Amino acid sequence: MTSESRQRSHRRLVVLVAVFFAFSLILVGRITYWQVVRRQELLELAKLEHYQTRVIPPQRGAILDRRGSLLATDIFQYEIFATPRDVSNPRWTAEQLAPLLERPPETLWVLLERNDRSVTLAKGIPLNVGEKIASQGLPGVGAIPLPQRIYPEKELACHLLGFVGAEGDGFYGLEEYYDDILQGEPGSRGGERDPSGLQMIAGYGGYIPAQEGPTLVLTLDRTIQGLVEENLEKAIEEYGAQGGTIIVMDPWTGAILAMASYPRYDPNRFYEASEEFFVNPAISEVHEPGSVFKPVTIGAALDTGEVTPETTYNDTGSILVGGQVIANWDWGARGETTVSELLKYSLNVGAATMSTKIGAEKFYRYVRRFGFGEPTGIDLAGEVSGIVKTPGDAQWHESDLGTNSFGQGISVTPLQMINAMAAIANGGLLMKPYIVQRIVREDGVVEIEPVVRRRVISPETARQLTQILVEGVKKGVAELAYVEGYSIAAKTGTAQIPIPGGYDPTWTIASIVGWAPADDPRFIILVKIDKPWAAPWGAVVAAPVFKSLAQQLFDYLGIPPDEVRLAKE
Repeated sequence: MTSESRQRSHRRLVVLVAVFFAFSLILVGRITYWQVVRRQELLELAKLEHYQTRVIPPQRGAILDRRGSLLATDIFQYEIFATPRDVSNPRWTAEQLAPLLERPPETLWVLLERNDRSVTLAKGIPLNVGEKIASQGLPGVGAIPLPQRIYPEKELACHLLGFVGAEGDGFYGLEEYYDDILQGEPGSRGGERDPSGLQMIAGYGGYIPAQEGPTLVLTLDRTIQGLVEENLEKAIEEYGAQGGTIIVMDPWTGAILAMASYPRYDPNRFYEASEEFFVNPAISEVHEPGSVFKPVTIGAALDTGEVTPETTYNDTGSILVGGQVIANWDWGARGETTVSELLKYSLNVGAATMSTKIGAEKFYRYVRRFGFGEPTGIDLAGEVSGIVKTPGDAQWHESDLGTNSFGQGISVTPLQMINAMAAIANGGLLMKPYIVQRIVREDGVVEIEPVVRRRVISPETARQLTQILVEGVKKGVAELAYVEGYSIAAKTGTAQIPIPGGYDPTWTIASIVGWAPADDPRFIILVKIDKPWAAPWGAVVAAPVFKSLAQQLFDYLGIPPDEVRLAKE
Protein backbone atom coordinates (compact mmCIF):
# COMPACT_ATOMS: atom_id res chain seq x y z
CA MET A 1 0.00 0.00 0.00
CA THR A 2 1.46 3.35 -0.97
CA SER A 3 1.92 6.22 1.35
CA GLU A 4 -0.91 8.09 -0.35
CA SER A 5 -3.33 5.18 0.13
CA ARG A 6 -2.49 4.93 3.80
CA GLN A 7 -3.22 8.65 4.23
CA ARG A 8 -6.64 8.36 2.53
CA SER A 9 -7.57 5.43 4.79
CA HIS A 10 -6.49 7.34 7.84
CA ARG A 11 -8.62 10.36 6.83
CA ARG A 12 -11.68 8.12 6.32
CA LEU A 13 -11.14 6.55 9.71
CA VAL A 14 -10.89 9.95 11.33
CA VAL A 15 -14.13 11.06 9.62
CA LEU A 16 -15.95 7.89 10.70
CA VAL A 17 -14.77 8.31 14.29
CA ALA A 18 -15.83 11.95 14.23
CA VAL A 19 -19.28 11.08 12.83
CA PHE A 20 -19.72 8.29 15.37
CA PHE A 21 -18.64 10.59 18.18
CA ALA A 22 -21.00 13.35 17.00
CA PHE A 23 -23.91 10.87 16.74
CA SER A 24 -23.16 9.60 20.24
CA LEU A 25 -23.21 13.14 21.59
CA ILE A 26 -26.57 13.81 19.91
CA LEU A 27 -28.02 10.56 21.28
CA VAL A 28 -26.80 11.25 24.79
CA GLY A 29 -28.17 14.80 24.51
CA ARG A 30 -31.64 13.62 23.46
CA ILE A 31 -31.75 10.99 26.17
CA THR A 32 -30.71 13.59 28.71
CA TYR A 33 -33.34 16.01 27.32
CA TRP A 34 -36.25 13.58 27.55
CA GLN A 35 -35.24 11.83 30.75
CA VAL A 36 -34.14 14.90 32.67
CA VAL A 37 -35.47 18.10 31.13
CA ARG A 38 -38.91 16.81 30.05
CA ARG A 39 -39.21 13.86 32.42
CA GLN A 40 -42.22 15.30 34.28
CA GLU A 41 -44.04 16.05 31.05
CA LEU A 42 -43.60 12.47 29.86
CA LEU A 43 -44.92 11.19 33.16
CA GLU A 44 -48.00 13.39 32.83
CA LEU A 45 -48.59 12.13 29.30
CA ALA A 46 -48.32 8.59 30.58
CA LYS A 47 -50.89 9.42 33.22
CA LEU A 48 -53.27 10.87 30.65
CA GLU A 49 -52.95 7.73 28.55
CA HIS A 50 -53.91 5.46 31.39
CA TYR A 51 -55.80 7.85 33.67
CA GLN A 52 -59.54 8.35 33.52
CA THR A 53 -61.97 10.59 35.41
CA ARG A 54 -65.65 9.76 35.49
CA VAL A 55 -68.33 12.23 36.55
CA ILE A 56 -70.71 10.88 39.18
CA PRO A 57 -74.16 12.41 38.57
CA PRO A 58 -75.88 13.72 41.72
CA GLN A 59 -79.34 12.69 42.81
CA ARG A 60 -81.80 15.52 42.24
CA GLY A 61 -83.56 16.78 45.35
CA ALA A 62 -86.98 15.30 46.14
CA ILE A 63 -90.21 17.31 46.32
CA LEU A 64 -92.71 16.54 49.10
CA ASP A 65 -96.10 17.95 50.04
CA ARG A 66 -96.62 19.56 53.45
CA ARG A 67 -97.40 16.18 55.05
CA GLY A 68 -94.47 14.31 53.51
CA SER A 69 -96.16 12.71 50.50
CA LEU A 70 -93.64 12.18 47.68
CA LEU A 71 -94.39 14.22 44.56
CA ALA A 72 -91.07 14.03 42.69
CA THR A 73 -87.86 12.06 43.17
CA ASP A 74 -84.96 10.42 41.33
CA ILE A 75 -84.44 6.72 40.68
CA PHE A 76 -81.26 5.31 39.18
CA GLN A 77 -81.13 3.33 35.95
CA TYR A 78 -78.09 2.12 34.04
CA GLU A 79 -76.64 3.00 30.69
CA ILE A 80 -74.70 0.05 29.23
CA PHE A 81 -71.82 0.92 26.90
CA ALA A 82 -68.76 -0.71 25.34
CA THR A 83 -65.37 0.17 23.86
CA PRO A 84 -65.30 -2.19 20.85
CA ARG A 85 -61.50 -2.26 20.56
CA ASP A 86 -61.32 -3.86 24.02
CA VAL A 87 -64.00 -6.51 23.37
CA SER A 88 -61.98 -9.66 22.70
CA ASN A 89 -64.90 -11.80 21.51
CA PRO A 90 -67.77 -9.67 20.17
CA ARG A 91 -70.07 -12.57 19.29
CA TRP A 92 -69.70 -14.27 22.67
CA THR A 93 -70.11 -10.94 24.50
CA ALA A 94 -73.26 -10.17 22.51
CA GLU A 95 -74.73 -13.55 23.48
CA GLN A 96 -74.03 -12.87 27.16
CA LEU A 97 -75.70 -9.45 27.08
CA ALA A 98 -78.69 -10.24 24.86
CA PRO A 99 -80.98 -11.88 27.48
CA LEU A 100 -80.14 -9.20 30.07
CA LEU A 101 -80.74 -6.28 27.74
CA GLU A 102 -83.66 -8.02 25.97
CA ARG A 103 -82.14 -7.27 22.58
CA PRO A 104 -81.25 -9.67 19.74
CA PRO A 105 -77.60 -10.81 19.96
CA GLU A 106 -77.12 -9.95 16.28
CA THR A 107 -77.99 -6.28 17.00
CA LEU A 108 -75.49 -6.11 19.85
CA TRP A 109 -72.84 -7.93 17.80
CA VAL A 110 -73.05 -5.30 15.05
CA LEU A 111 -72.49 -2.56 17.64
CA LEU A 112 -69.55 -4.38 19.18
CA GLU A 113 -67.89 -4.84 15.78
CA ARG A 114 -67.85 -1.12 15.04
CA ASN A 115 -64.67 0.93 15.00
CA ASP A 116 -66.10 3.59 17.28
CA ARG A 117 -64.19 4.41 20.44
CA SER A 118 -67.34 3.93 22.51
CA VAL A 119 -70.88 2.77 21.71
CA THR A 120 -74.08 2.84 23.78
CA LEU A 121 -75.69 -0.59 23.93
CA ALA A 122 -78.78 0.29 25.98
CA LYS A 123 -80.28 2.99 28.21
CA GLY A 124 -82.86 2.93 30.99
CA ILE A 125 -81.77 -0.47 32.28
CA PRO A 126 -83.23 -1.34 35.70
CA LEU A 127 -80.93 -1.12 38.70
CA ASN A 128 -80.72 -4.87 39.35
CA VAL A 129 -79.90 -5.67 35.71
CA GLY A 130 -77.28 -2.93 35.49
CA GLU A 131 -75.58 -4.12 38.67
CA LYS A 132 -75.53 -7.70 37.36
CA ILE A 133 -73.85 -6.63 34.10
CA ALA A 134 -71.33 -4.53 36.02
CA SER A 135 -70.46 -7.48 38.28
CA GLN A 136 -69.80 -9.84 35.34
CA GLY A 137 -66.66 -7.95 34.30
CA LEU A 138 -67.15 -8.51 30.58
CA PRO A 139 -64.04 -7.17 28.77
CA GLY A 140 -64.77 -3.86 27.09
CA VAL A 141 -68.29 -3.55 28.60
CA GLY A 142 -69.24 -0.97 31.22
CA ALA A 143 -72.31 0.19 33.13
CA ILE A 144 -72.99 3.76 34.30
CA PRO A 145 -75.76 4.53 36.82
CA LEU A 146 -77.81 7.56 35.72
CA PRO A 147 -80.62 9.31 37.62
CA GLN A 148 -84.12 9.46 36.17
CA ARG A 149 -86.83 11.84 37.44
CA ILE A 150 -90.16 10.27 38.32
CA TYR A 151 -93.48 11.68 39.53
CA PRO A 152 -95.32 9.03 41.57
CA GLU A 153 -98.66 10.87 41.43
CA LYS A 154 -98.52 11.23 37.63
CA GLU A 155 -100.74 14.18 36.55
CA LEU A 156 -101.32 15.46 40.08
CA ALA A 157 -100.03 19.04 40.45
CA CYS A 158 -98.26 18.78 37.09
CA HIS A 159 -98.39 22.52 36.40
CA LEU A 160 -96.90 23.26 39.79
CA LEU A 161 -94.12 20.69 39.51
CA GLY A 162 -92.99 21.02 35.89
CA PHE A 163 -90.62 18.31 34.65
CA VAL A 164 -86.96 17.42 34.06
CA GLY A 165 -85.72 17.03 30.50
CA ALA A 166 -83.41 14.39 29.05
CA GLU A 167 -80.30 16.46 29.84
CA GLY A 168 -81.26 16.86 33.51
CA ASP A 169 -82.53 20.45 33.35
CA GLY A 170 -85.78 21.53 34.97
CA PHE A 171 -88.56 23.06 32.88
CA TYR A 172 -91.63 24.96 34.12
CA GLY A 173 -92.98 25.15 37.65
CA LEU A 174 -90.85 24.26 40.65
CA GLU A 175 -88.41 22.16 38.65
CA GLU A 176 -87.34 25.22 36.65
CA TYR A 177 -87.57 27.83 39.42
CA TYR A 178 -85.46 25.79 41.86
CA ASP A 179 -83.37 24.03 39.21
CA ASP A 180 -80.00 25.35 40.39
CA ILE A 181 -80.35 23.99 43.92
CA LEU A 182 -82.33 20.84 43.10
CA GLN A 183 -79.56 19.61 40.80
CA GLY A 184 -77.06 19.14 43.61
CA GLU A 185 -73.32 18.90 42.94
CA PRO A 186 -71.75 16.19 40.71
CA GLY A 187 -68.90 14.08 42.08
CA SER A 188 -66.05 12.29 40.32
CA ARG A 189 -63.95 9.14 40.45
CA GLY A 190 -60.43 9.13 38.98
CA GLY A 191 -57.78 6.45 38.50
CA GLU A 192 -55.67 4.34 36.14
CA ARG A 193 -57.51 2.17 33.68
CA ASP A 194 -57.05 -1.53 33.35
CA PRO A 195 -56.29 -3.06 29.91
CA SER A 196 -60.00 -2.95 29.03
CA GLY A 197 -60.00 0.79 29.56
CA LEU A 198 -63.08 0.53 31.78
CA GLN A 199 -62.13 -0.43 35.31
CA MET A 200 -60.24 2.01 37.53
CA ILE A 201 -57.51 0.29 39.52
CA ALA A 202 -55.60 3.14 41.14
CA GLY A 203 -56.21 6.80 41.62
CA TYR A 204 -54.36 10.02 41.16
CA GLY A 205 -57.53 12.09 41.71
CA GLY A 206 -59.34 9.71 44.07
CA TYR A 207 -63.04 9.79 44.81
CA ILE A 208 -65.25 12.88 45.31
CA PRO A 209 -68.82 11.92 46.22
CA ALA A 210 -71.77 13.61 44.54
CA GLN A 211 -73.86 15.89 46.72
CA GLU A 212 -77.58 15.18 46.57
CA GLY A 213 -79.83 18.18 45.93
CA PRO A 214 -81.88 19.47 48.88
CA THR A 215 -85.46 18.37 49.48
CA LEU A 216 -88.29 20.85 48.90
CA VAL A 217 -91.21 20.60 51.31
CA LEU A 218 -94.22 22.39 49.87
CA THR A 219 -97.15 24.29 51.32
CA LEU A 220 -99.24 22.11 49.00
CA ASP A 221 -101.55 19.58 50.62
CA ARG A 222 -101.77 16.46 48.47
CA THR A 223 -105.29 15.65 49.70
CA ILE A 224 -106.61 19.13 48.96
CA GLN A 225 -104.85 19.06 45.59
CA GLY A 226 -106.62 15.80 44.80
CA LEU A 227 -110.01 17.23 45.78
CA VAL A 228 -109.37 20.31 43.66
CA GLU A 229 -108.45 18.28 40.59
CA GLU A 230 -111.48 16.00 41.02
CA ASN A 231 -113.86 18.95 41.31
CA LEU A 232 -112.28 20.76 38.39
CA GLU A 233 -112.40 17.78 36.05
CA LYS A 234 -115.99 17.07 37.05
CA ALA A 235 -116.99 20.69 36.36
CA ILE A 236 -115.27 20.71 32.96
CA GLU A 237 -117.24 17.63 31.96
CA GLU A 238 -120.54 18.71 33.50
CA TYR A 239 -120.59 22.17 31.93
CA GLY A 240 -118.92 21.28 28.66
CA ALA A 241 -116.08 23.71 29.32
CA GLN A 242 -112.79 23.95 27.45
CA GLY A 243 -110.60 24.40 30.51
CA GLY A 244 -110.35 25.89 33.95
CA THR A 245 -108.32 26.66 37.06
CA ILE A 246 -108.87 26.25 40.80
CA ILE A 247 -106.59 27.67 43.49
CA VAL A 248 -106.84 27.17 47.25
CA MET A 249 -104.74 29.43 49.45
CA ASP A 250 -104.24 30.35 53.09
CA PRO A 251 -105.21 34.06 53.05
CA TRP A 252 -103.24 34.83 56.21
CA THR A 253 -99.87 33.69 54.85
CA GLY A 254 -100.16 33.41 51.06
CA ALA A 255 -99.32 29.68 51.26
CA ILE A 256 -100.70 27.75 48.28
CA LEU A 257 -102.65 24.70 49.47
CA ALA A 258 -103.63 23.59 45.96
CA MET A 259 -103.35 24.87 42.41
CA ALA A 260 -104.69 23.00 39.41
CA SER A 261 -105.57 23.70 35.80
CA TYR A 262 -107.14 21.63 33.06
CA PRO A 263 -106.11 20.12 30.63
CA ARG A 264 -103.34 18.27 32.46
CA TYR A 265 -100.38 16.13 31.40
CA ASP A 266 -98.18 13.41 32.90
CA PRO A 267 -94.69 14.85 33.64
CA ASN A 268 -93.31 11.29 33.54
CA ARG A 269 -94.19 11.27 29.84
CA PHE A 270 -93.97 14.98 29.05
CA TYR A 271 -92.60 14.19 25.60
CA GLU A 272 -96.00 12.79 24.62
CA ALA A 273 -97.89 16.00 25.50
CA SER A 274 -98.37 19.15 23.46
CA GLU A 275 -96.12 21.99 24.60
CA GLU A 276 -99.14 24.23 25.27
CA PHE A 277 -100.10 21.94 28.20
CA PHE A 278 -96.85 22.76 30.05
CA VAL A 279 -97.75 26.40 30.73
CA ASN A 280 -99.40 27.02 34.11
CA PRO A 281 -102.57 29.06 33.36
CA ALA A 282 -102.84 30.09 37.02
CA ILE A 283 -99.76 32.32 36.71
CA SER A 284 -98.86 32.49 33.01
CA GLU A 285 -102.15 33.29 31.24
CA VAL A 286 -104.26 36.41 31.64
CA HIS A 287 -107.98 37.04 31.24
CA GLU A 288 -110.46 39.82 31.92
CA PRO A 289 -111.85 38.97 35.37
CA GLY A 290 -115.32 40.46 35.13
CA SER A 291 -117.38 41.11 38.25
CA VAL A 292 -115.09 39.31 40.71
CA PHE A 293 -113.09 42.54 40.37
CA LYS A 294 -115.85 44.71 41.84
CA PRO A 295 -114.74 44.28 45.49
CA VAL A 296 -111.49 46.00 44.48
CA THR A 297 -113.44 49.01 43.22
CA ILE A 298 -115.76 49.15 46.23
CA GLY A 299 -112.82 48.60 48.56
CA ALA A 300 -111.10 51.65 47.05
CA ALA A 301 -114.24 53.77 47.41
CA LEU A 302 -114.77 52.73 51.03
CA ASP A 303 -111.12 53.09 52.00
CA THR A 304 -110.84 56.63 50.64
CA GLY A 305 -113.78 57.64 52.81
CA GLU A 306 -115.75 58.82 49.78
CA VAL A 307 -118.62 56.44 50.60
CA THR A 308 -119.91 54.09 53.29
CA PRO A 309 -121.82 50.82 52.84
CA GLU A 310 -125.05 52.80 53.33
CA THR A 311 -124.24 55.54 50.81
CA THR A 312 -126.83 55.62 48.02
CA TYR A 313 -126.78 56.52 44.35
CA ASN A 314 -129.52 56.62 41.69
CA ASP A 315 -129.26 53.58 39.42
CA THR A 316 -130.95 54.56 36.15
CA GLY A 317 -129.85 51.39 34.39
CA SER A 318 -126.97 53.02 32.52
CA ILE A 319 -124.13 55.52 32.90
CA LEU A 320 -122.00 57.35 30.36
CA VAL A 321 -118.24 57.26 31.04
CA GLY A 322 -115.80 58.69 28.49
CA GLY A 323 -118.41 58.52 25.78
CA GLN A 324 -119.24 54.84 26.42
CA VAL A 325 -122.59 53.67 27.75
CA ILE A 326 -122.31 51.17 30.62
CA ALA A 327 -125.36 49.10 31.60
CA ASN A 328 -126.13 46.51 34.28
CA TRP A 329 -125.71 42.84 33.42
CA ASP A 330 -129.52 42.41 33.38
CA TRP A 331 -130.13 45.79 31.71
CA GLY A 332 -132.33 46.74 34.68
CA ALA A 333 -132.61 50.02 36.61
CA ARG A 334 -132.60 49.79 40.41
CA GLY A 335 -133.36 53.35 41.40
CA GLU A 336 -131.99 54.41 44.78
CA THR A 337 -129.35 51.81 45.64
CA THR A 338 -126.83 51.47 48.46
CA VAL A 339 -123.17 50.59 48.01
CA SER A 340 -123.86 47.31 49.80
CA GLU A 341 -126.65 46.48 47.38
CA LEU A 342 -124.60 47.25 44.27
CA LEU A 343 -122.02 44.67 45.34
CA LYS A 344 -124.62 42.22 46.60
CA TYR A 345 -126.41 42.25 43.22
CA SER A 346 -123.27 42.89 41.12
CA LEU A 347 -124.36 46.10 39.41
CA ASN A 348 -122.07 47.48 36.70
CA VAL A 349 -123.61 50.94 36.84
CA GLY A 350 -122.87 51.13 40.57
CA ALA A 351 -119.25 50.05 40.12
CA ALA A 352 -118.70 52.66 37.39
CA THR A 353 -120.39 55.27 39.58
CA MET A 354 -117.93 54.51 42.38
CA SER A 355 -114.80 54.61 40.17
CA THR A 356 -115.79 57.95 38.63
CA LYS A 357 -116.68 59.31 42.05
CA ILE A 358 -113.21 58.70 43.51
CA GLY A 359 -111.46 59.60 40.24
CA ALA A 360 -108.83 57.94 38.09
CA GLU A 361 -105.83 58.80 40.26
CA LYS A 362 -107.22 57.17 43.41
CA PHE A 363 -108.88 54.29 41.57
CA TYR A 364 -105.71 53.13 39.79
CA ARG A 365 -103.61 53.70 42.88
CA TYR A 366 -105.76 51.08 44.64
CA VAL A 367 -105.71 48.78 41.62
CA ARG A 368 -101.92 48.79 41.84
CA ARG A 369 -101.94 48.41 45.61
CA PHE A 370 -104.08 45.28 45.26
CA GLY A 371 -101.24 43.82 43.15
CA PHE A 372 -102.58 44.09 39.62
CA GLY A 373 -100.15 44.89 36.83
CA GLU A 374 -97.18 43.30 38.61
CA PRO A 375 -96.06 39.73 39.39
CA THR A 376 -97.09 38.36 42.77
CA GLY A 377 -93.55 37.03 43.27
CA ILE A 378 -94.56 33.40 43.72
CA ASP A 379 -91.72 30.88 43.53
CA LEU A 380 -92.82 29.29 40.26
CA ALA A 381 -91.35 29.76 36.79
CA GLY A 382 -93.27 31.66 34.14
CA GLU A 383 -95.33 34.21 36.08
CA VAL A 384 -96.59 37.20 34.05
CA SER A 385 -97.62 40.69 35.19
CA GLY A 386 -101.07 41.09 33.69
CA ILE A 387 -102.17 44.27 31.92
CA VAL A 388 -103.33 47.46 33.61
CA LYS A 389 -103.69 50.62 31.52
CA THR A 390 -103.53 53.88 33.45
CA PRO A 391 -103.91 57.57 32.58
CA GLY A 392 -100.89 58.64 30.57
CA ASP A 393 -100.59 55.32 28.75
CA ALA A 394 -101.08 55.62 25.00
CA GLN A 395 -103.89 53.05 24.97
CA TRP A 396 -105.77 54.29 28.03
CA HIS A 397 -109.10 55.99 27.41
CA GLU A 398 -111.38 57.79 29.82
CA SER A 399 -113.98 55.08 29.28
CA ASP A 400 -111.58 52.59 30.86
CA LEU A 401 -112.25 54.21 34.22
CA GLY A 402 -115.80 52.93 33.92
CA THR A 403 -115.24 49.50 32.35
CA ASN A 404 -112.22 48.63 34.53
CA SER A 405 -114.39 49.12 37.62
CA PHE A 406 -116.24 45.87 36.88
CA GLY A 407 -113.27 43.94 35.51
CA GLN A 408 -113.52 44.68 31.82
CA GLY A 409 -110.58 46.02 29.82
CA ILE A 410 -108.11 44.90 32.47
CA SER A 411 -106.21 41.59 32.35
CA VAL A 412 -105.17 39.53 35.38
CA THR A 413 -103.88 36.09 36.25
CA PRO A 414 -105.97 33.81 38.48
CA LEU A 415 -103.26 34.04 41.16
CA GLN A 416 -103.37 37.85 41.13
CA MET A 417 -107.13 37.74 41.54
CA ILE A 418 -107.20 35.37 44.49
CA ASN A 419 -104.28 37.16 46.14
CA ALA A 420 -106.09 40.50 45.90
CA MET A 421 -109.23 39.04 47.46
CA ALA A 422 -107.12 37.42 50.17
CA ALA A 423 -106.07 40.94 51.17
CA ILE A 424 -109.71 41.59 52.00
CA ALA A 425 -110.10 38.26 53.79
CA ASN A 426 -107.09 38.77 56.08
CA GLY A 427 -107.88 42.34 57.13
CA GLY A 428 -106.17 44.36 54.42
CA LEU A 429 -102.66 42.94 53.85
CA LEU A 430 -101.30 41.91 50.46
CA MET A 431 -99.21 38.79 50.92
CA LYS A 432 -96.53 37.27 48.71
CA PRO A 433 -97.85 33.85 47.61
CA TYR A 434 -95.42 30.95 47.99
CA ILE A 435 -95.32 27.21 47.41
CA VAL A 436 -92.09 26.03 49.13
CA GLN A 437 -92.25 26.24 52.92
CA ARG A 438 -89.03 24.40 53.78
CA ILE A 439 -85.71 23.56 52.09
CA VAL A 440 -84.03 20.58 53.75
CA ARG A 441 -80.26 20.36 53.25
CA GLU A 442 -77.68 18.01 54.73
CA ASP A 443 -76.35 20.84 56.86
CA GLY A 444 -79.67 22.21 58.04
CA VAL A 445 -83.18 23.38 57.25
CA VAL A 446 -84.23 26.71 55.74
CA GLU A 447 -87.75 27.76 56.75
CA ILE A 448 -89.61 30.08 54.37
CA GLU A 449 -91.54 32.70 56.31
CA PRO A 450 -94.67 34.52 55.04
CA VAL A 451 -93.97 37.94 53.53
CA VAL A 452 -96.29 40.95 53.81
CA ARG A 453 -95.88 43.10 50.72
CA ARG A 454 -97.95 46.05 51.89
CA ARG A 455 -101.18 47.17 53.49
CA VAL A 456 -103.85 47.67 50.85
CA ILE A 457 -106.92 48.75 52.81
CA SER A 458 -107.72 49.34 56.47
CA PRO A 459 -108.99 46.53 58.71
CA GLU A 460 -112.32 48.36 58.95
CA THR A 461 -112.70 48.53 55.17
CA ALA A 462 -111.86 44.82 54.95
CA ARG A 463 -114.49 44.05 57.60
CA GLN A 464 -117.15 46.09 55.78
CA LEU A 465 -116.39 44.43 52.44
CA THR A 466 -116.47 40.97 54.02
CA GLN A 467 -119.88 41.62 55.55
CA ILE A 468 -121.27 42.84 52.23
CA LEU A 469 -119.92 39.75 50.45
CA VAL A 470 -121.43 37.45 53.09
CA GLU A 471 -124.82 38.99 52.34
CA GLY A 472 -124.20 38.38 48.65
CA VAL A 473 -123.83 34.65 49.33
CA LYS A 474 -126.85 34.46 51.61
CA LYS A 475 -129.30 36.43 49.46
CA GLY A 476 -127.46 37.78 46.43
CA VAL A 477 -126.07 36.56 43.10
CA ALA A 478 -123.64 34.15 44.79
CA GLU A 479 -126.25 32.19 46.73
CA LEU A 480 -125.40 28.90 44.97
CA ALA A 481 -122.07 29.02 46.82
CA TYR A 482 -123.76 28.92 50.24
CA VAL A 483 -122.99 26.00 52.55
CA GLU A 484 -125.56 25.54 55.31
CA GLY A 485 -124.26 26.53 58.73
CA TYR A 486 -121.19 28.45 57.52
CA SER A 487 -120.52 32.14 56.89
CA ILE A 488 -118.99 32.52 53.44
CA ALA A 489 -117.83 35.70 51.75
CA ALA A 490 -117.67 35.41 47.97
CA LYS A 491 -118.08 37.24 44.68
CA THR A 492 -118.96 35.71 41.34
CA GLY A 493 -118.00 36.95 37.90
CA THR A 494 -118.98 36.47 34.29
CA ALA A 495 -116.33 37.84 31.98
CA GLN A 496 -116.53 38.39 28.27
CA ILE A 497 -113.61 37.23 26.15
CA PRO A 498 -111.99 39.90 23.96
CA ILE A 499 -111.51 39.18 20.27
CA PRO A 500 -110.32 41.50 17.48
CA GLY A 501 -112.89 44.26 17.12
CA GLY A 502 -114.83 43.55 20.32
CA TYR A 503 -115.93 40.61 22.46
CA ASP A 504 -116.82 37.03 21.64
CA PRO A 505 -120.62 36.81 21.26
CA THR A 506 -120.79 33.23 22.55
CA TRP A 507 -118.12 32.32 25.07
CA THR A 508 -117.50 33.62 28.59
CA ILE A 509 -115.30 32.91 31.59
CA ALA A 510 -117.28 31.97 34.71
CA SER A 511 -115.60 32.51 38.05
CA ILE A 512 -115.93 32.97 41.79
CA VAL A 513 -113.55 33.90 44.61
CA GLY A 514 -114.56 33.34 48.22
CA TRP A 515 -113.34 32.49 51.71
CA ALA A 516 -114.62 30.79 54.84
CA PRO A 517 -115.34 31.07 57.67
CA ALA A 518 -115.84 34.70 56.69
CA ASP A 519 -114.83 36.16 60.06
CA ASP A 520 -111.76 33.93 60.54
CA PRO A 521 -110.91 32.30 57.19
CA ARG A 522 -109.11 28.97 57.00
CA PHE A 523 -109.00 29.02 53.22
CA ILE A 524 -109.80 31.10 50.17
CA ILE A 525 -110.84 29.50 46.87
CA LEU A 526 -110.80 30.72 43.29
CA VAL A 527 -112.76 28.79 40.67
CA LYS A 528 -112.42 29.77 37.01
CA ILE A 529 -114.23 27.84 34.27
CA ASP A 530 -113.28 28.65 30.67
CA LYS A 531 -115.95 28.75 27.96
CA PRO A 532 -118.68 26.67 29.63
CA TRP A 533 -121.23 25.40 27.14
CA ALA A 534 -124.08 24.67 29.56
CA ALA A 535 -124.43 28.24 30.91
CA PRO A 536 -122.38 31.44 30.72
CA TRP A 537 -122.79 32.75 34.27
CA GLY A 538 -120.30 32.52 37.11
CA ALA A 539 -123.19 32.38 39.58
CA VAL A 540 -124.57 29.30 37.81
CA VAL A 541 -121.38 27.48 36.79
CA ALA A 542 -118.58 28.42 39.20
CA ALA A 543 -120.58 28.91 42.42
CA PRO A 544 -121.72 25.25 42.70
CA VAL A 545 -118.12 24.08 42.20
CA PHE A 546 -117.05 26.39 45.02
CA LYS A 547 -119.79 25.00 47.27
CA SER A 548 -118.81 21.38 46.62
CA LEU A 549 -115.13 22.03 47.31
CA ALA A 550 -115.83 24.19 50.38
CA GLN A 551 -117.97 21.43 51.91
CA GLN A 552 -115.15 18.95 51.42
CA LEU A 553 -112.62 21.34 52.96
CA PHE A 554 -114.80 21.94 56.01
CA ASP A 555 -114.82 18.18 56.59
CA TYR A 556 -111.13 17.59 55.81
CA LEU A 557 -109.85 20.50 57.90
CA GLY A 558 -112.24 19.77 60.75
CA ILE A 559 -113.96 23.16 60.66
CA PRO A 560 -117.24 23.03 62.62
CA PRO A 561 -120.33 25.06 61.65
CA ASP A 562 -120.39 28.65 62.88
CA GLU A 563 -122.85 27.88 65.66
CA VAL A 564 -120.52 25.29 67.18
CA ARG A 565 -117.30 27.15 66.40
CA LEU A 566 -118.40 30.50 67.84
CA ALA A 567 -119.91 28.87 70.93
CA LYS A 568 -116.45 27.54 71.82
CA GLU A 569 -114.83 30.97 71.59
